[in-house]
Amino acid sequence: MEKKSTTFTATHGVMTSEAGVISGELELFTSCTDDGTLALAITYAGAEEWYTLPGGEYHLHDPRDHEVVHRMLAAVLERP
Repeated sequence: MEKKSTTFTATHGVMTSEAGVISGELELFTSCTDDGTLALAITYAGAEEWYTLPGGEYHLHDPRDHEVVHRMLAAVLERP
């Protein structure tokens, strides 16, 4: 399982399933299994409680795309 983590600042907030919108300095965590199953989580930077992003099940056609998808998500979540 490949794991990626990025810290970014969300000025307009990010919607989570458990806590609603959170903003500020956040950390995005993604993991991808060999079959392409993608898991997404987000937290306040340095916090221990993780939240999920709304959506459902995520699956990549090719697990090698994990790096690109992770960077794209972090960039979209950070944009003003």
